[in-house]
Amino acid sequence: MSVERELASVEPEKSATNLVEVRIAAEPAQLAVMRAVVGDLAMRADYDVDSIADLRLAVDEACSTLIRLAAPAATLVCRFRSDDHGLSVTAEVSSDDAFGPRKDTFSWRVLSALADDVSTSVESDPTANGSHLVRIELTKGRTAHG
Repeated sequence: MSVERELASVEPEKSATNLVEVRIAAEPAQLAVMRAVVGDLAMRADYDVDSIADLRLAVDEACSTLIRLAAPAATLVCRFRSDDHGLSVTAEVSSDDAFGPRKDTFSWRVLSALADDVSTSVESDPTANGSHLVRIELTKGRTAHG
């Protein structure tokens, strides 16, 4: 059994945005990778300690939710974008579930409380017949340092 781990390089864009993409096996044992990446990015972006903890927990919650919905042997993909306004995370996984994450759960409430904005979407997965691409997007702005 092999675990897929590919880290894309940080790619500066014209609008001073950084993008990091991480691909891991959609397995609970791999969640530490995503928590570590978002924690490091938030520290580098000068987030305060509480916001870093919130982001780690939010990414853990979003990825855990997607792992529960993942098709067998699926890959979990997270894209982390940082800019002058904050950090946004897009996590997605291939799933046999056409409905996506439920929004009436304690897990969704926690996720919504930790991030400034959270949304989910489901679309047909062009790479797999009959599967769906389930996505959770979240953003967290920087708090002003006084």
